Amino acid sequence: MKRRDLLKNIALTSVGVATAATGLNASPTKESDLEAGKKKKKKAAPGRTPEEVERDAKLMAETFFTPHEMATITVICDIILPADATSGSASQAGVPAFIEFMAKDMPQQQTPLRGGMMWIDNQAMKRFGKKFVACTAAERIQIVDDIAYPEQAKPAMKQGVAFFNLMRDLTMTGFYTTEMGFQDLGYVGNQPNTWLGVPEEVLKQYGLTGQE
Repeated sequence: MKRRDLLKNIALTSVGVATAATGLNASPTKESDLEAGKKKKKKAAPGRTPEEVERDAKLMAETFFTPHEMATITVICDIILPADATSGSASQAGVPAFIEFMAKDMPQQQTPLRGGMMWIDNQAMKRFGKKFVACTAAERIQIVDDIAYPEQAKPAMKQGVAFFNLMRDLTMTGFYTTEMGFQDLGYVGNQPNTWLGVPEEVLKQYGLTGQE
């Protein structure tokens, strides 16, 4: 099973997300990683109250994570959901910006996220003498493999497991509530149908020709 599919299955089990390895080929962090989490202007969705629109605009205008933290989030998101033959990666869908928004919208997530990134940087420093985003793809995966599978993780990895679970939940939620995520699932939603008449097999079942 591909890493993307395996991580997706774990997420679907742990989160119950009804809708749901860059890692192996990615290069160390580039400037583009720091840009990936930048806020993008979006039109307000229909049905939002003026108060909701104003609050969202206020949160979008604020910055919580540092550039280094946003780069770390971007790398981890793309390890969880890398691009494949049918879909773009989590960062290409704008998931890092979604995670920052959720951290501002739900302040209780801030300490677990920031603390988790400190933990993963400490692990990288101990093992490889550099922070997580500066590690090679193979080095990153060594750390991720120790925390991505809760049932196999060692007790010493408990904090890392909790952090990765949270990142996986947020990544899957963020990705599968975007147009790219809908396309990846093959979900088209409610669309007007074109009536083509009674299906041929139904007409034959009742001995009709459709001209009656």
